[in-house]
Amino acid sequence: MRGTRLRVAAAATLALLGSALAQTSASVPAEAATTTSSTVNVTVNADEGLGTIPTTGYGLNSAVWDSSMNSASTQSLLQSANIGMLRYPGGSYGDIYNWQDNTAPGGYVAPGTDFDSFMGTVKKIGAQPILIANYGTGTPAEAAAWVQYANVTKGYGDKYWEIGNEVYGDGYYGSDWEANDRTDKSPTQYANDILAYSAAMKAVDPTIKIGAVLTLPGNWPDGVLASGDTSDWNHTVLSIAGSAIDFVIVHWYPSGTGASTALTEPAQLPGELQQLRDEIDKYEGARASSVGIAMTEMNSGVDEDTQPDALFAADSYFTALEQGVFTVDWWDTHNGPGTISTAPDGATDYDDWGVLSSGTCVGSTCEPAFNTPFPTYYALQMLSDVGRPGDLMVNAGTDQPLVAAHAVRQANGDLAVELVNKDPNNAYTVNLNYANYIPSTATPTVYTYGDEASSITSASTGTAASQTIAPYSIETVVLTPAANQFGSLSAPGTPSVSNITGTTATVSWGASTGGQVIRYEIENQDGTTSDRLAESTSNSVTLQNLVPNTIYTLNVLATDQSGKLSEPSDPVTFSTTSPPSSTCAVDYQITDSWGNGFIASVTLTDTGPSAIDGWSLTFTFPDTTETENGGWNATWTESGQFVEATSQSWNAQLAANGGNSQNIGFVGANTGAYRSPTAISLNGTVCTTTYSS
Repeated sequence: MRGTRLRVAAAATLALLGSALAQTSASVPAEAATTTSSTVNVTVNADEGLGTIPTTGYGLNSAVWDSSMNSASTQSLLQSANIGMLRYPGGSYGDIYNWQDNTAPGGYVAPGTDFDSFMGTVKKIGAQPILIANYGTGTPAEAAAWVQYANVTKGYGDKYWEIGNEVYGDGYYGSDWEANDRTDKSPTQYANDILAYSAAMKAVDPTIKIGAVLTLPGNWPDGVLASGDTSDWNHTVLSIAGSAIDFVIVHWYPSGTGASTALTEPAQLPGELQQLRDEIDKYEGARASSVGIAMTEMNSGVDEDTQPDALFAADSYFTALEQGVFTVDWWDTHNGPGTISTAPDGATDYDDWGVLSSGTCVGSTCEPAFNTPFPTYYALQMLSDVGRPGDLMVNAGTDQPLVAAHAVRQANGDLAVELVNKDPNNAYTVNLNYANYIPSTATPTVYTYGDEASSITSASTGTAASQTIAPYSIETVVLTPAANQFGSLSAPGTPSVSNITGTTATVSWGASTGGQVIRYEIENQDGTTSDRLAESTSNSVTLQNLVPNTIYTLNVLATDQSGKLSEPSDPVTFSTTSPPSSTCAVDYQITDSWGNGFIASVTLTDTGPSAIDGWSLTFTFPDTTETENGGWNATWTESGQFVEATSQSWNAQLAANGGNSQNIGFVGANTGAYRSPTAISLNGTVCTTTYSS
């Protein structure tokens, strides 16, 4: 929401001031005093695959009010950053923009920003477009005509089409920044309109992909009900329009205050995206795995033109892509300055949400010369030093919250490890450890983007076992492999899971190619440690002795005749069900939620043959972003993510064989995801559990 309001203001700034005003280069203050801190241990498991980097993964927004969006210098900079997806016509402008005459009533459209000019930039830099069909002031017929022009008349082959931008911000829930001419602005109306837009657009080109606007769990207006509604935005849209949706659209502007808070927020993404995937799975059924997630706007909104936002970007892009998001599109290319402030490292922040300077001024304070890259640009540029489309992301873990780590197995066998030091004052010695990868003794190549630097540098330095990372910097360590550790087999096809019970599940996958497969190994990710669950000589296996109410993330690897493993398959995540039988039963129900809080009602029943006099109910929250914040009908205590509720004197008795039930509950608080606990136990016994929300 904050980003949207600033983007509208920035449009006027760029339109009125342009790049012709006097331009000065802002001086960069000296770096804060540096001291070497304790060591950090980073472990990379090269056999725990997190999926391949999509061709559309490294994305960026462009906007029709930006007169330089298609300039040769801008194109050159985007090409150098290997931008793989460009979004058009620009945020909230998507709901007022008429592609046919390049106008946006109520907003400014710069010359030279029409659709064909935009597509010229897309083709020049080798990217793909993602286009916002006008929902707010447009019609299905207008959107279909755009598909006709783009893919039939011009033959552009534009694949990805969003239906509107941040539609929930049209006043229906109170906040009103998004244009919507409809009388009915409810999620029900939007969902029904998705069906109409999809039908009209796919009648022209059935190969296109239609995206619907959703919100990330834990982010407004998730969980909010307007008057008369029985379900929130996401659940309503998915339940009605699920059959017409090829991907869902979310925007992410964390709400934290200050750089130190913003730099912790990428850790929220795995839980939020998994909860979103759970919602998709609930409504999409068998086709759920084919429904993609696109994060078409992202920015921390904190110290936007300085090092903290670059560190946020470096961490957030890979965090989102590792969770299966197929594009992350940073807001914005050029945006224009706002309120001037000073970042923690002393650098001037212009409150400009672009990766490139607009060269404009606020009073007597001017940005650097037009198209000067801000630190966020270099963060995006370094993504390609870590991995290119088709390279395999693998699991990396760190024991220091101020140092993030991500890793990629590159196509040539090299292993790249991205390290992000979020500490403004301290350097760290990083001890690098590897599972299922043997680096050579050659000195690694290290790419570095230092605090407020004007370029990315590279050097051969350190060892495969140890690197030093400076304060507020991004480093990418590229290691070559020792010889003879890789086989010729391809990664097995993406696994699917069926026939899930409390203790068993059937896993199937596509065959590995490139040689003779001796066997397949099915491994479960446990941090950066892999647990082998089974082996198979066929393309399917039924796993036994699984733990009820437990989340599993599996990779399949193929073994060749020499005993060498293939790369891991893409991961698949599933949850086992409650135990088929137990001596207790629990119903866990979310009765209300409002974005940063929720209410849980828990009903417990003794289904065993013996009565219970005094009980303890225990569970563990799946995410660090949720806490128990006080409850009723029990004594509630919490330690980390572990929660315990103990009986009161008046409700301690549970009759045998379901003779009675006790209801308890609590108020939860969340700063992101608030997934329900998987296993709930009564007096140490895992109960048969049902969930509802």
